[in-house]
Amino acid sequence: MSASHSKIKAVLSNIYMVSASNHVEFEGNHLQHSRNMVILREGRDLTLINSVKLSDAGLAELEQLGEIKHVIRIGSFHGKDDHFYINRYQAKLWALQGMKDENGTPVDVSLDESTSLPIQNSSLFIFKNTNFPEACIHINSEGGILISCDSIKNWQLPDPYFSDATAKLYEQQGMFGQASISDIWLQAMGVTTDAFGELISLEFKHLLSAHGQPLLNNAKVKLQDTLEKQSFT
Repeated sequence: MSASHSKIKAVLSNIYMVSASNHVEFEGNHLQHSRNMVILREGRDLTLINSVKLSDAGLAELEQLGEIKHVIRIGSFHGKDDHFYINRYQAKLWALQGMKDENGTPVDVSLDESTSLPIQNSSLFIFKNTNFPEACIHINSEGGILISCDSIKNWQLPDPYFSDATAKLYEQQGMFGQASISDIWLQAMGVTTDAFGELISLEFKHLLSAHGQPLLNNAKVKLQDTLEKQSFT
């Protein structure tokens, strides 16, 4: 059996990621796939995006990077581990307007596109006219960095945090690919091509998603390829 999560890995300057298994029930199926937490460091302050609860050893590793000050929730279908970090570290919870923490944790900062994030040179891109709130974070450094939740995935191949059954199912459904956008997410959110048209106008080279490997150096090109091929409904 694999470890519950990976080691924390440096991805870009003062940006780290860690991967773990996620278990969900969907349409009568038990699914086990990977999910990622992004960790941003500003001095000694850490900001967690798409939070993932770590083991004691993982938390010790995280604490060596700095002090957990902020948790930012940008995806409606994530957030189940936010309360753990809020309670353990007295971190501040930032979430999009309309989001509620499933554990009843109060939201400290309700996000809109005018909010100043606790991340240097960053801004929030919020998908418009969707069934549920969803956003990406854009960081204007290193050629541009885009942090997504479920909107854009980068599962290129199954990783150790997939079950064999889920890996097989997702392969059949065409869920693997660079900078991919799933039909299931599109249908759930009611997203239009215009929303991604606005997103692609941002300058970025790197994509860090809640799902899949970091996509470095050519992320915008790969997302443009996806949008050209994607069938929106």
